[in-house]
Amino acid sequence: MTVATQLEQAIANIQSAAASMKTFAVETEDQQAKQTFQHLAQTLDSAVQTLKDRQRYVESQEPQYRK
Repeated sequence: MTVATQLEQAIANIQSAAASMKTFAVETEDQQAKQTFQHLAQTLDSAVQTLKDRQRYVESQEPQYRK
């Protein structure tokens, strides 16, 4: 499995986790839990952006990984 493929999978998995946290935040009535889920979603969204930046770098350095 290439680095590019691993990055794609990691991004997809983290996006899925972020979506779950956002769903939990909407569905819970507990305000503390809601804030926790929202914070986790923001953290995961930030991680996705970091990985996308890394993916662009890898693709620029290794043309064979471009889609």
